[in-house]
Amino acid sequence: MTMTTKETKINSADLTKLREMTGAGMMDCKAALSEAKGDLKTAQDILRKKGLDIAKKKSTREAREGQIVSYIHSGGKLGVILEVNCETDFVAKNETFQSFCRDLAMQIAAAHPLFVSPESIPSEIMEREKAIFLDQVKDKPAPVQAKIIEGKLAKRYEEICLLNQKFIKDDSKTVQDILTAMIAKIGENILVRRFVRFEVGGN
Repeated sequence: MTMTTKETKINSADLTKLREMTGAGMMDCKAALSEAKGDLKTAQDILRKKGLDIAKKKSTREAREGQIVSYIHSGGKLGVILEVNCETDFVAKNETFQSFCRDLAMQIAAAHPLFVSPESIPSEIMEREKAIFLDQVKDKPAPVQAKIIEGKLAKRYEEICLLNQKFIKDDSKTVQDILTAMIAKIGENILVRRFVRFEVGGN
């Protein structure tokens, strides 16, 4: 089955798939597919850029409402407490927002990040990481050193920073991608404020 806009025939199966891939609304998906002339990948990129633009515009707005979420893994030997902020109590009580928070808590339990983002890493830890990487490439020319260190830091961020990690439910996206899409979908600024991960016998 196809739906026709003024310029492009849109396949309903592609529309459904795009909604599942991005979480965007039907009208946004139809507009993106029309702009992309029916190309699913291009439409996904259009929606992603739109989400980034929306997230950027909302990033300066205060987010003082939200949820404290807890997650206990089966067996009771692993748990997470997480604070995620939004702008209004209405959104904080929204099932979509709450489901997003639960997904983040499960991500933290499974992937064991240490920080929310690279910006939240203490400067002394950052300097120590850079010193280790610099020592590993000290025999390389300076321009090569910088490029290698940049790559090593990006890889390290994927390991220890929640927002840089691959999303456990869809490893084609990062947690930041999921957060950006959620901001665009809900229409409010959302901040992952802090978290603690507990494990029996851990530090």
